Amino acid sequence: MASERHESNSTRNLTNQFVQPAWRIALWSVAYSTVLAVAVFGNLIVIWIILAHKRMRTVTNYFLLNLAFSDVSMAAFNTLINFVYAAHGEWYFGEVYCRFHNFFPVTAVFASIYSMTAIAIDRYMAIIHPLKPRLSAKATTGVIVCIWSMAVVLAFPLCYFSTTKTLPRRTLCYVAWPRMADDSFMYHIIVTVLVYVLPLVVMGITYTIVGVTLWGGEIPGDSSDNYHGQLRAKRKVVKMMIIVVVTFALCWLPYHVYFIVTGLNKPLNKWKYIQQVYLSVLWLAMSSTMYNPIIYCCLNSRFRAGFKRVFRWCPFVRISSYDELELRNTRLRSGHQGSMCTLSRVDTSILSKDKSMCSRGNRSRLSSELNNKDD
Repeated sequence: MASERHESNSTRNLTNQFVQPAWRIALWSVAYSTVLAVAVFGNLIVIWIILAHKRMRTVTNYFLLNLAFSDVSMAAFNTLINFVYAAHGEWYFGEVYCRFHNFFPVTAVFASIYSMTAIAIDRYMAIIHPLKPRLSAKATTGVIVCIWSMAVVLAFPLCYFSTTKTLPRRTLCYVAWPRMADDSFMYHIIVTVLVYVLPLVVMGITYTIVGVTLWGGEIPGDSSDNYHGQLRAKRKVVKMMIIVVVTFALCWLPYHVYFIVTGLNKPLNKWKYIQQVYLSVLWLAMSSTMYNPIIYCCLNSRFRAGFKRVFRWCPFVRISSYDELELRNTRLRSGHQGSMCTLSRVDTSILSKDKSMCSRGNRSRLSSELNNKDD
C-alpha cells in the first residue's frame, strides 16, 4: 500500500526527488521506530496473555488474538520498510520482498478490521439475542481462516503485478498495473470500500443497536438478581471495542483520503511538501498497530493484570492479590460442602480477614461466571 505513491510519476524520474536533510530523517526515524517498538512488544504481550491463560480463551479474545497477530506482523514487516522507501525514494530490498511489501499490508489491515467486525457481530448476538448459541472454538477458528483467505484474495493483485525497476541512479518498487493511469486508482477505491467503509458501516450500525440496548434499555433475557453485574460487564467490553474501532478509523482515514485526493488530482504528487504529507499520513496509519494493547491495559482488568505481570520488575508496578487471581480461575474447596467457591474482588478482600469463603460462594461464583462469559 505504501509504495503506490511512486507508481504514477517515479518511473519517469531518473533522479531522486525525495532526498531529505539528515535532521528530518532522524526525526522521522524516531517516530517510526517508536511505533515499531510499542506495536511489536505490546501485541506480543497481548498474544501471550490470551494463549497462556485459559480464562482468556473466549470468542472475543480469539478475535483480539487475530487482531494482535495481524498488527504485530504489519509492524514488524512493513513499518520501517515503508518509512525507508518513503523517505529515500529508493528500494533496497529486492524483488521478492517488493511483492511481499505491497501484498501484506492490505492482507493484514483486512484481517484486522474484519476481526473487529466479527467481534461486533458476536457482541450483538450475545446482547440482543442472548438465548441463541454462541460461536464455538471450532467455528471461531473457521471464521478467522475465512477472514485471512478473503484478505489474501483481495491483496493478490498487488503481489502479482509488483515489480522492481532499476534506473540509472536508483531502484523502484511499484505495482505495474496493466493500465497504469486507471487501475491503481480503481483498486484503491475498491480497497477503501472493502477494508474501510463497509466494515465501519457494519460496526457502526451494530454498536449503535448494542449501545442503545445497554445504555438505554433492558438486556433481553437478563434475570433481575444479576442484572447490574452483567450489565456492567457487557458495557465494559463494548466500550473497549468501540474505542478500538474509532481509533482504527481515525488513524486510517487520512491515508485513504490522501490516495483518493492525489488520484483525482495527479499534479499534487509533484507538490514541494507532498512527501512530508505522505510520511505523516503513513505514520498515523502505521501507528494504528500500537494503540490496541494500551487500550486493553487501560480498560480491561484482566489484560491489565497480564501487563503488570510482564512489567513486575518495574519499581512503580504493584501486583495486588486481586491481580494474581484475574488471569486464573481460582477455586477453594469447602471442608463441609461439595460446592466450589470462586474468588471475586470482594472475596479477595474478605479472605485476608476471614478464611471462610463458602458462605458467599454461590453469589461470588455466579458473578465471576457472568464476568468470564462477557469479558
